[in-house]
Amino acid sequence: MIDGTKSMSPAGALSAQLRIDLAALISNYKLLKDKAAPAKTAAVVKADAYGLGMKEVALSLAGVGVDCFFVAQVSEGIKLRQILNTFKNRPADIFVFAGLQPGSETFFIKHNLIPVLNSLPEIDRWAGCGRQPAAIQLDTGMNRLGLDEHTIEELHVCPQRLKNLDLKLIMSHFACADDPQHPLNQTQLERFRALKEKLPSAPASISNSAGIFLGSAAHFDVVRPGIALYGGNPQTGAPNPMRPVISLSAPILQIREVEAGQTIGYGATYRTNTFSRIAVISLGYADGFLRCFGQKATLRLAGVMVPIVGRVSMDLIALDVTAIPGAQIQVGDRVNILDTSTTIDDLALAGGTISYEILTLLGLRYEREYVQVGG
Repeated sequence: MIDGTKSMSPAGALSAQLRIDLAALISNYKLLKDKAAPAKTAAVVKADAYGLGMKEVALSLAGVGVDCFFVAQVSEGIKLRQILNTFKNRPADIFVFAGLQPGSETFFIKHNLIPVLNSLPEIDRWAGCGRQPAAIQLDTGMNRLGLDEHTIEELHVCPQRLKNLDLKLIMSHFACADDPQHPLNQTQLERFRALKEKLPSAPASISNSAGIFLGSAAHFDVVRPGIALYGGNPQTGAPNPMRPVISLSAPILQIREVEAGQTIGYGATYRTNTFSRIAVISLGYADGFLRCFGQKATLRLAGVMVPIVGRVSMDLIALDVTAIPGAQIQVGDRVNILDTSTTIDDLALAGGTISYEILTLLGLRYEREYVQVGG
């Protein structure tokens, strides 16, 4: 475990601040690990650990024994390998979802990365590199990356094409696991069981965060949680069993008194009905706070949920704080954008998107503080 505590700088007091609770992250990992046991629980840290910071997240997870990680791109794998090499040079498997792009073979070998092979050309090129570790992905219904049934049959009748691979994992990916009742879940499980039998024996994996909650039949040998590690709800419409990992606040820059009938923000999309008090906040879409949140999301200030009025701009949003007595708020006070009351899932619902997008768009302008309080 790393010592992640960092004090806010003087400049940070004047900007939006993102607080990342590494102890809550570890608590979420342990919950998922217990639920998936005896399957191995890996960690998906692609997209800079879903926007939370790959270095801090990966070192925290390595500190509690995680030795299997997944990333999307080879550049992420190289970065992660360099990070893990600073942690007592602990051995770890790093799988790269995007597979073996032409010309990338030397990077995989040099940095000890494991490609997730998604086609016959990838398999053949990797087999030509000597006996190297690999994963093979089977398409069981996502129709995205992976070998289709016809290709798997080709490998079944010509197994020598796989003899020069050190096959570490056979995997697939659920399309609808966040909806436990969706019929495609069972269809994919049945296809996965049948198709993997046509290949050499190797550990199997199909479950993402939501798949872990489908029960032991979906766990196989390795599970690969992502969003649930970072506090997102793995199952739509169900109570969230995960701890919130992030909180986000931003300061009030100005409080304005606006007469009835006045418009606010770009496009004059909002007009006041009565005399209003408007708080202008240092936050915008350049910080990853989506433009679509304008006039849809509500935020917490002085214990009261207040609406966003007008459009979200690049650096600013406006809140109608008329309901809060003037003495209770002032310039410099901080608005809670994300906390235990307003979660990433709440904000996603308001914007008609998903919690993954909320996390991965978190901007680099935030003052970041890593703490250890949520365990």
